[in-house]
Amino acid sequence: MANSGVQLLGFALAFFGLIGLIASTTMAEWKASSYAGDNIVTAQAMYQGLWKSCVSQSTGQIQCKVYDSLLELPTEVQATRALMITAILLSCISVLVAMVGMRCTTCMAYDKQQKDKVAMGGGILFIIAGLAALVATSWYGNRIAVHFYNPLTPTNARYEFGKALFVGWGSAALTILGGAFLCCNCMGGNTGQARRYPKSAGSPGKDYV
Repeated sequence: MANSGVQLLGFALAFFGLIGLIASTTMAEWKASSYAGDNIVTAQAMYQGLWKSCVSQSTGQIQCKVYDSLLELPTEVQATRALMITAILLSCISVLVAMVGMRCTTCMAYDKQQKDKVAMGGGILFIIAGLAALVATSWYGNRIAVHFYNPLTPTNARYEFGKALFVGWGSAALTILGGAFLCCNCMGGNTGQARRYPKSAGSPGKDYV
């Protein structure tokens, strides 16, 4: 039988990962202007996210502008948008599926084995969602690093990793870990069940010649 405590732990980790994925996707600081090198103007800081870009003045004033056209965006921004939205949608579906299959709920209580399989399905969806978010954030971070170390990139046009990237990496790890707890717990849930053998139809104690 699956352990309800481990299921709750995995569900909680994956749920917090979902919240982090939503926060990371909506944050405007996926990459921040770099202050490495000489002749860098520190009077303002520039941030770019998946949906808008912002400029922060030294006086504390922040001005943001939403991207005008989707087709004009770089490929990594479009792909990261798609992967992060996919990860969030899969995580939302996983929450519903896992809630049905968890032992602490009354749904499908008449069939424990089927209930464990449903919980495992929710865990698999969580893992897929976490992998999608991990691919998105890692690819975006790789493009930042490539442009940063490119000698042809102007010094004032270089960016570094923003806070949203770190939030996305942590959230993806939580989602994958939570899904793994759900899957491993359900996979080992049926090992202790006793086997049932059919009863013999003959009457005991009687021998026929």
